This record gives sequence, structure tokens and C-alpha cells, in this order.
Amino acid sequence: MKYGFDNEKYLRIQSEHIKERIAQFGNKLYLELGGKLFDDYHASRVLPGFQPDSKLRMLSQLVDHAEIVIVISAIDIEKNKVRNDLGITYDMDVLRLREAFQNRGFLVSAVVITHYNRQSSADAFRQRLHRMGITTYCHYTIEGYPTNVDLIDSEQGFGRNDYIETTRPLVIVTAPGPGSGKMAVCLSQLYNEHKRGVEAGYAKFETFPVWSLPLKHPVNIAYEAATADLNDVNMIDPFHLEAYGKTAINYNRDIEIFPVLNALFEGIYGENPYKSPTDMGVNMVGFCIDDDKICCDASRNEIIRRYFTALNRMAQGDGNENEVNKIALLFKQARIGLDYRRCVGAARSRAEQSGVPSSAVELADGTIITAETSSLLGCSAALILNAVKHLAGIDHSIKLIPQDMIEPIQYTKINYLRSHNPRLHTDEVLVALSVLSTHDSNCRRALEVLPQLHGCQVHSTVMLGEVDHKIFKKLGVGLTCDPAKKPV
Repeated sequence: MKYGFDNEKYLRIQSEHIKERIAQFGNKLYLELGGKLFDDYHASRVLPGFQPDSKLRMLSQLVDHAEIVIVISAIDIEKNKVRNDLGITYDMDVLRLREAFQNRGFLVSAVVITHYNRQSSADAFRQRLHRMGITTYCHYTIEGYPTNVDLIDSEQGFGRNDYIETTRPLVIVTAPGPGSGKMAVCLSQLYNEHKRGVEAGYAKFETFPVWSLPLKHPVNIAYEAATADLNDVNMIDPFHLEAYGKTAINYNRDIEIFPVLNALFEGIYGENPYKSPTDMGVNMVGFCIDDDKICCDASRNEIIRRYFTALNRMAQGDGNENEVNKIALLFKQARIGLDYRRCVGAARSRAEQSGVPSSAVELADGTIITAETSSLLGCSAALILNAVKHLAGIDHSIKLIPQDMIEPIQYTKINYLRSHNPRLHTDEVLVALSVLSTHDSNCRRALEVLPQLHGCQVHSTVMLGEVDHKIFKKLGVGLTCDPAKKPV
């Protein structure tokens, strides 16, 4: 895989920049953490070389100075909101996040339930946390938030919220997903710290959009594609331009809320230390790109990937046409079409010739490998076999998994596991290769080249099942699918 991002440089300069910001505010900083902390696969896709846990590794350098507050909205608890990438509810993810942080040596000091209005489900969750020995606080819904500044900045607003007891200079405020109320928690703490004579500071750590890259840079366009369902729009920060005469990129929600934040800061401290929403950020990721061409290519592929994901969601009744149309418009800004993703055309061409579902992979050197569905293998399983044979230099005519081994597996699937699809999936093919590798050198060589699929791009002419999606994700493969149901 070709890398365009210097991860080690990022770990070094990002942690130093956060230390400088802590010192700027008298050794007490509330850091709102946007995006995913230790599973940021979007960043790793658009910035090849960025590790999914880079932000956590970077913050680990500050572990002795930091504590973590996890925020969850009572509204999301009530709705049983689910993280689409993990398939678990937000309340379960709070527990997952807490355990993951603690396993990395972080102090998780509390969970804050926001938008609290005595919802029964929120009370039940709070009692569960209490039984587990987890300190919990409640922050209430404030009428007219965020525009009713006079009410917000008062004892009936932020003053009504529970004060979160913290002990360390850096307080990282994170959540399972967007809309949880992280910023409000930070601002509420500033108000209540000020009442106690502590002049704490606030900063925002969000990777995208990258403020130091141009507005129409593919990395920033890919962020718009990723948040098409939220209607986020990248914009030039007008406050930054006015204050410094320099162009910086932010997004509509932060720009729209800045006048309110400015009024809140002035209400709490008498002045705002920041002249623009960009000033509030501490993101240094744009300074760690060392091959712009690689990152641009990866980001254009990500835009197309998001388009197919939106199409698939709509086909399954879980998306909407507006999201699809918005991403399609971004194609023009990025100056691409579906043909930019070479595996799409290759898979569709193979399907047209064969008349059955097909798939294609573009390898790191640009080689295209294709495969089609057969009576024994699904097109994704067949593709993995074809790809590893090519990478290992094994003749295509050689059958790595003999038919007399596949057929008993199929019999078990149909007769004992009551499956309607006898064909082997990707995980079953990899298990079979593993079993055979103990005495078959070709199977052993095929397994040894699997890491070379990391960063490759795959397209399927049918929507794949959850198992195949997970296998490609674990292999680090970028997958897209046409929104067509897979035939049994």
C-alpha cells in the first residue's frame, strides 16, 4: 500500500500543539473531541498512512495529564439510536468506549447524560451506571438553546446543570456520535468553573474538514460526502478571513454557531479568546500530508464509496434520495465519475459477459483482477482466491480448494445450518485455506500474501452480506457494491 500521510509526525506535532493550548488557558482545558477516537477508518481511507487509532495514540502521550468524560444524549437513549458502523446502541457504546479507554490507561471520570428531561429510559441507564460504580451527571434541556444566550448564560441555564468534578489539566469530552451535546457540556463547565474561580479554556479537536487545505481539496470534499446525511457543508471561515486576512476552511454548523459562542464567552469571561471558529480548533493533520497525490486519489475513491453506500442504504429502505443526490453533486466538484474507480467498470463488464454477479479488485500496482459467481463460490470469495493466486504467483488453473472439500461444507450449510445459499463466503474460503496450508505450499503462499490486499479497491455488482463486508474491512480493502440484491 502506498502512503501519503506521515503518522509519526502527526503523533509528535499534534500532542505538542495540545500541550501549548493547555498552557494558554492556565492549565485547565476542556477539549471537545469530534469524530471517532480509536476507530477512525474514514481518516485512514482518505489519508493513507493514518492509523485508525492515531488520535488515541497521540492522546496517550498526554495520559497522565488527561481524563475523559463520555457524553450521551437522553434523546438517543430513548430512541435506541444505533452506531451504523458497529451495529450497537449508543448506550452500549458508552460502556464499550469506557472499557477501551481504561484498557489504554486513561482515567474515565464520568458519564454525562445531556438533553435530560427525566426520561424513564435515561433514568434506567443512569441507575445501571450507578450499579457499575460509574459516576454520572445530568445536563438539562435549555429552552431556546443555542440562541437564547441570556437564559443559557444564567443560573436557570448552565447554572442548573450538574457540575462535573474533574482533577486533571486536560478534560477530553467525547461521545458515541454527533449531536450528543459535547460542546454544550464543555461550555457548561466553563460557566461553572468560572463561578468557582477557575478560568478554564475550551478547544475543539476535529479532523475534518482540514482547515489548512483548500475548500475544494478532495480530502475536504470526501468529508462532505461522509456527512451528506447531516447536510454539512464546507465553507471558507469568514471570521478568520476578516480577522487575519487568511483563508481557512470550516463547516457550516461551526460557522453558524460562532456568534452565539462569542456571546457566551463574553458573558462568562467578558471577552472571547478566539477570533474565529477555526481558532478554536487544534487539528494539525493537514501539515502531515507528505504525498498529496496519493491522498487525493484515496479521497476521490472515498467519495465514490460513500455514493454506493448511500445507494445501498436507500435500496434497503434506510436512506434517502437527497443524500444520494448530494454526493452525486460532489462528483463534479471532485472532477470524477464512476469510471474513476476502475474496479467498478471491470466488475460490471465481467457481469455483463458472464450473466452472473461479478466482482473486481484493483491491486496496488494497478492490476485488475475479476471473478464471478459459480455453483461453488460467491463472487467475493472467488475474487479473493483469484487475487491471492496472482499475488503469490500461483497459476490461475490451480484449484487451491478442491471441490471434494467444498461440497461437504456446502452440505453442512444447507442440511444442518439451514442456509439457502450453498456457495462459500469469504470467511469460509479463508478458513479452508488455513486448514489446507499445513500441508499445501500453494495455500500457505496464498495466505502469506493476504496483507498485500490492504488498501486495494473492490467492487461487486451485487450487495454483499454482512460476513463478506466484515472480512473485506478486516483486510483493509475499500469495498463498494451496486444496489442489487444477491440472488440465492
